[in-house]
Amino acid sequence: MPSASKRPVYIFGHRNPDADAICSALAYADFKRRTTEGTYQPARCGNTNARIDAILSLFQVEPPPFIGDVTPRLRDHMSEAPAVLGPRDTCARALALMDEHDVQVVPVVDGKGRLEGLVSIFQMGAYFVPQVGSGQDIRRVDTSLQSIVDALGAEPLHLEDADTVRTLYVRVGAMQLDTFMEYQENGELPPNSWVLVVGDRRDIQLEAIRRGVHLLVVTGGRSVDPDVVEAAREAGTSLVVSPRETATTAWTIRAAVPVSRVMDSEPETFGPDETVESVRRRTNELGQSVFAVTDEGRRLLGLFTHRDLLRPSPVRLILVDHNEMAQAVEGAGQVQVEEVIDHHRLGDLRTEGPILFLNRPVGSTCTIVADLYRQAGLQPTRAIAGVLMGGLVSDTLNLRSPTTTDLDREILAWLEERTGVTGEELAEHTFRSGSFVAAHEPAEVLQLDRKAYEEDGVRFAISQVEELGFDEFWKRASDLGDA
Repeated sequence: MPSASKRPVYIFGHRNPDADAICSALAYADFKRRTTEGTYQPARCGNTNARIDAILSLFQVEPPPFIGDVTPRLRDHMSEAPAVLGPRDTCARALALMDEHDVQVVPVVDGKGRLEGLVSIFQMGAYFVPQVGSGQDIRRVDTSLQSIVDALGAEPLHLEDADTVRTLYVRVGAMQLDTFMEYQENGELPPNSWVLVVGDRRDIQLEAIRRGVHLLVVTGGRSVDPDVVEAAREAGTSLVVSPRETATTAWTIRAAVPVSRVMDSEPETFGPDETVESVRRRTNELGQSVFAVTDEGRRLLGLFTHRDLLRPSPVRLILVDHNEMAQAVEGAGQVQVEEVIDHHRLGDLRTEGPILFLNRPVGSTCTIVADLYRQAGLQPTRAIAGVLMGGLVSDTLNLRSPTTTDLDREILAWLEERTGVTGEELAEHTFRSGSFVAAHEPAEVLQLDRKAYEEDGVRFAISQVEELGFDEFWKRASDLGDA
């Protein structure tokens, strides 16, 4: 999972964006890049319009990328590239991997990275410590000779059919020969299913070979007499030397079982684009502690736990030209809002901690952003100055709006010097791109710059469009009223 410092901070204007929302996002991203560390990405959660496009085209600036939803997704909360096992890896390997990475669950994948199951320390514990019953259960191991050799780090002196997985039973030859023979004669299991663990007891070694044990394991790294090795070859008994002492060898052999015999082969899986909230509801009803994230082809993408779902979302936002959640990008209320730059009334924004909240009674958010450049002693590029000028001219109707302030006039003059374009020229270029009222269906006009509010439990919306005159409005007043 990328660290929060490596993720971009997204700078959004409001839904149904106007020129001020788009232009202030573009300019503030540039300002943040020049004044602070980190990555800042302007974004939009709605379409541009002809006037916005005219401004951006004039100053050769690309519109921000569209991001319609920032609702926390599972991909932002999972751990990527976890340690994995293959289905033929042993429980001994799984235990070593768990110890190395300090985890309790390891996914098992095939050669193409597709999930085959999950193996946990608890599943292996249940296997190694079976319920009280037949003594055979605690000695049973379903594995191959090669897996036993690998788990022990043993030296093979002779192996027969090393890769076949079969059911074997571990026994320890830690008694006198007479006792061993008597014990084996009363046994219920045939010798060819035994894995006999023995020290440097030559007599028991030979007797075990004579009786046809499947595998003879000599412990402690002891040397084996050549005639014993020869006898094993002739009898078809596999023979290896373990570097470990007897008790550890016997336990490790049981850990040589493939994880495919122990794992949960049908674990609950999740997709990376599922919302954290929906995943949290599902996992609360499941007994698992660790969950897998896969793609549509069941290829493993990552893991997550209940605790991962409780972490704050790593997605961080800066809101410009609005401060109400009803106007913000979808999902904004579930992620971290770090700053607000706005010129509207205060809304319903709530955050978990203090944030930078810059709200000034001026005609446009672009005015505020441009003034930040001035205060910092920075000169915006001609393109950024043009973008700021476009947002200011559009939102104040080239200083004709009743919300226009002296600061708007001062900032516009400052920007005119840096672009070589006057406010009148830019207004003419922008508004000549077309009348919103004339170019759109009445229902579309009402949605172009629509802001939703709630007061005393009553929800309502206000829509506005900027026009240089009322001619087009009066032509369609009746249709707009019906819409």
